[in-house]
Amino acid sequence: MEITTALTTDILVVGFGKGGKTAARVLADAGRRVVLIEQSANMYGGTCPNVGCVPTKMLVHYANTKRLQDDAQQFFAHSVAGVRALTSAFRAGNFEALNGKDTATVITGTARFVDPHTVAVGEGRDLITVTAPTILVNTGSEPVIPPIPGLADSSHLVSSTELTQTQNLPERLVVLGGGYLGLEFAGIYRRFGTEVTVLEAADRLLPREDEDIAEAVQEILTGDGIRVITGARVTEVRDNGAVSTVVYEKNGRTHTVEASALLPATGRRPVTDGLHLDAAGVHTAPNGAIVVDEYLRSSQPHIYALGDVNGGEQFTYISLDDARIVLDQLLSEGKRTTSDRRAVPHTLFITPPLATVGLTESQARAQGLNIKVAREKVADIVAMPRAYTVEETRGVMKFIVDSDTDLILGAALLSIDAQEIINTVALAMRHHITATQLRDSIYTHPSSTEALNEIFDKVLR
Repeated sequence: MEITTALTTDILVVGFGKGGKTAARVLADAGRRVVLIEQSANMYGGTCPNVGCVPTKMLVHYANTKRLQDDAQQFFAHSVAGVRALTSAFRAGNFEALNGKDTATVITGTARFVDPHTVAVGEGRDLITVTAPTILVNTGSEPVIPPIPGLADSSHLVSSTELTQTQNLPERLVVLGGGYLGLEFAGIYRRFGTEVTVLEAADRLLPREDEDIAEAVQEILTGDGIRVITGARVTEVRDNGAVSTVVYEKNGRTHTVEASALLPATGRRPVTDGLHLDAAGVHTAPNGAIVVDEYLRSSQPHIYALGDVNGGEQFTYISLDDARIVLDQLLSEGKRTTSDRRAVPHTLFITPPLATVGLTESQARAQGLNIKVAREKVADIVAMPRAYTVEETRGVMKFIVDSDTDLILGAALLSIDAQEIINTVALAMRHHITATQLRDSIYTHPSSTEALNEIFDKVLR
């Protein structure tokens, strides 16, 4: 093996995701020598600013501004161009923010372990080895293509990444899976003018949510013209020129739907193939995730795994919190663990968004808790005029309150600004702020948060 360059550093980070780049920046600012390896120049900054959160939510914004008189194809192409410009700027900013530091270096290439402390990048004369006493792995996750006959070979198969970058608006989009990713893309493309069908294998959408919330979501989606078919088991995909024929079974009968674009949205898996983790003695789970303890240490205590690659919740803000835990190990007291997390919110960015935190009503009742349930349609909340000012009164707000302690156990907010309100609710839950205190708080007007005044007042009377 011919080695052109051999580097040593204090911290080696593999992957430019949220957790990795945050830890790298803080460590570099603390005077540690940091090398970060990213396999693609198109992914500086990680999934979120390049092919995930930022482009999809920007497309949600563009789609909601489309007018009836706008040409669908031209408007879509203009929107994607706007997305490309923003993600390009973010990518350059992420690179410079790290590589511009005196103690940090970014290497572009595919990394692979050669021993527990050394990673190699490149081949032959371009080979670089980097050795470090501490290594952070932050390589993220990738979409899973389900083993449906004909799907992987279909010429109409598209990934979520491709959908955020292509400037050709598909005429008919079929989404396999009614989870967060699938429903977000369904909403985006329907508003751009695409005919959209969602095929979900479960008997209903969002099985982890209460049935009334899931029904409200489906009512909004179908009201927007999205065809939602639950209990649909896809059995085959057949290409037929300009379209694919998707064959599915429902209630013992066989049905078909045609697609000019076919998006599998049935989950993601950790990206560890090619890392040669066995050479480092790092243990992985059957799905490829790096097995970690509550401090995010792998089977090799000096190798940490942050973000999707460790098999945890696949959200950018979880990767960020992973960085805090690791930084606490490396720069502080080492007390932070994953068990410290509570009341972590989630948002499904349909229109209006669905934001949730804590227990559902069914979960609380299953635990035998003494609860009160506050539920109100957004259109009926008098103290929420913002919904009317922005002409979005669809949805429902639901809170689960402990009758004995007055503490909030959970919330499901399907409403305008839900992605913001849920952060206030989650913060209240973490710090034991009661429903009464939220009800009696002073909020700006007109705002969506002031709905808390009214909805808690009804359940606390």
